[in-house]
Amino acid sequence: MKWLVVVIAVLVSAAAFAFAGEPKAVSTTAASLPDSAEAAQVTALREKLPSSGVTPAIVVYKAASGEVDVKAVEASRDRAVAAVKQWAPTAAAAGGAAPGGASGSGASSGGAAPGGASGSGAPAGAIPPQLSEDKGTALVIVPLKADLPDGANSDAVAALRAVVRKGLPQGLTATVTGGPAFGADIGAVFDGADIRLLGATAGVVALLLLVTYRSPWLWLVPLSVVGTGDQVASKALTVLSRISEVRADGAVTGITSVLVFGAGTNYALLLIARYREELRRTEDRHEAMRAALGSAAPAILASGGTVILALLSLGLADDPFAQSLGYAGAMGIAVALLYALLVLPAAMVLFGRRLFWPFVPRVGTLDPSHAGVWRRLGDAVTGRPVVVGLAAVAVLVTLALGGLSLSVGQSPNEQFLEKPEAVVGQEQLAAAFPAGTSEPTTIIAKASAAQAVTTAAKQVPGVQDVRRSGGDDRLVELSAVLDASPGTTRAFDQVRALRTSVHAVPGAGALVGGADAEALDARTTADGDRWLLFPLILGIVVLVLLLLLRSVVAALVLVATVVATYVASMGASWFAFQHLLDYPPLAVSTPLLAFLFLVALGVDYNIFLTTRAREEAAGGSHARESIVMALAVTGGVITSAGILLAAVFAVLGVLPLVQLAQIGVIVGFGVLLDTLLVRSVLVPAVVSLLGDRFWWPSHPARGTSAAEAEVGH
Repeated sequence: MKWLVVVIAVLVSAAAFAFAGEPKAVSTTAASLPDSAEAAQVTALREKLPSSGVTPAIVVYKAASGEVDVKAVEASRDRAVAAVKQWAPTAAAAGGAAPGGASGSGASSGGAAPGGASGSGAPAGAIPPQLSEDKGTALVIVPLKADLPDGANSDAVAALRAVVRKGLPQGLTATVTGGPAFGADIGAVFDGADIRLLGATAGVVALLLLVTYRSPWLWLVPLSVVGTGDQVASKALTVLSRISEVRADGAVTGITSVLVFGAGTNYALLLIARYREELRRTEDRHEAMRAALGSAAPAILASGGTVILALLSLGLADDPFAQSLGYAGAMGIAVALLYALLVLPAAMVLFGRRLFWPFVPRVGTLDPSHAGVWRRLGDAVTGRPVVVGLAAVAVLVTLALGGLSLSVGQSPNEQFLEKPEAVVGQEQLAAAFPAGTSEPTTIIAKASAAQAVTTAAKQVPGVQDVRRSGGDDRLVELSAVLDASPGTTRAFDQVRALRTSVHAVPGAGALVGGADAEALDARTTADGDRWLLFPLILGIVVLVLLLLLRSVVAALVLVATVVATYVASMGASWFAFQHLLDYPPLAVSTPLLAFLFLVALGVDYNIFLTTRAREEAAGGSHARESIVMALAVTGGVITSAGILLAAVFAVLGVLPLVQLAQIGVIVGFGVLLDTLLVRSVLVPAVVSLLGDRFWWPSHPARGTSAAEAEVGH
């Protein structure tokens, strides 16, 4: 039977590799907004306008001193327009979009490019350069097609960057920014990222498994099984992305891979530890594995089920990224469960006891964990539960205080760990022109109300200029340049004020979109998702714990501890981001994702601990002795699993996006905190204080009430 399982697993895996195909293309610049968001409605309406096929790439020319050489800028512009001709829109469409991309409000009066910038010598599609007030900086708009696939967009930006710097006089630099450049730079972040992430993750897991088992080959079995499961999950995600709206972008696939490796290896560690324990009781390795599965599978299934249900709850989020991650992650955990509970047992039995060499478990030998460091820790904690428990709570509260100044909301310039060219160009623009020049705010209204909406928009403080940038006989598109830096609180306040003003124009049907409006709507969406999903995820965890432990008290205590871990981890991580790592504010979706991972994955270790304690209590042990014995026999493997999971999440740092690095730090630290402090110290202290009331309203030994179980103790 074991051979059959292994052969079937190999065939299924091979089929997945052979027939999955490529994932559906996903735009790296697509905003993660629900269709109901105002900015998303603006995007949908713009796609129906003649100018919808255009997006501006912006070339920023900066003189080291004095004024820019306008003729050199014009020559560079002409080369740029010629170089990207195959990716450029029609002349009519480009002309319609030009004012929006370069509203001109940043130039001084008379700041239109001098020297006949738009003269007859300029190629078709060339837009006059615009100068800053001191004439030390110039910007040039190079229109590109808005519907370019990511690969073509990257090629266009690369071609643009290659030609704009050629032939420039000494002291004049050229930098390409704007929407297409940001899209290309985000795409570059993920070039080869799957290989780097897989290699780093597999390397970390291999090293920690080798240290855990101290065997030259035992680590190869779980690593091979989990690694194969990860690749199957990746191929399954490819199929899912082709038949649904699930996005298989770099962030989704990266986090899903980390989840599969982390959770799958945790399940493997727990099962192998129980199998090793059973091999000391049973000569027949098949019987030992059956016993190990019978004992470990309920906890593993409960753990995996909790994570799957919590991830599926993201399907109720309004954030499309969270939705995609939820479905992809749930599918990945399901694959990890299948490989851990079906393929791994067959592979382990296939090799027999010699797989554990040089520490081969022999029948009748004593499990060293029964008298090891974890047993001594359990005795120490339960010997003085009040003092130890209060000390643990004090540590958690102290760590949580670091989050009092927590800030959420990253600007586009803050999303990269290493500053790419698009960000450099954006900063140069912000220093020389009104901050919103590169990404004007878009207003869509009925054409008949164009003048009234323009007047209302110009009355808003902070709006530097409003110009028509497109439209047809039904709708008008206006571009408003704000003086606030993109993605800042001030920019959001100006967008809110702009919306209030134009919404008040009777019969205009005006809507406000653009980059700042999208960021504001994304923040509003994330706030709503947190209010919905935080209690829902907690409810799922409580329900699973109630079904598994049949104890109201135990379920509430364990959920309270993982919430405390989350709050403490957020506080400690935010302190580190501010004072040690110099990170920007959290991305809007980070608090929700960190909460989900820490609560759903963190409760795993409490499930592993308390199910073993319940098993001991079913044999007649008091709650105190049960939790001490459970800690003694599971402490080593759970600690190894926690360290491994924390290390795997830390690997997200190989993807140089700030959000992924922040998630890695928060979850990694939280898992370590949960493993080393909460599960090892706080939970045993609380169980010791509550006694058999911890199992209320039932008692594992007799199915009686906890009050009755206390009699005789």
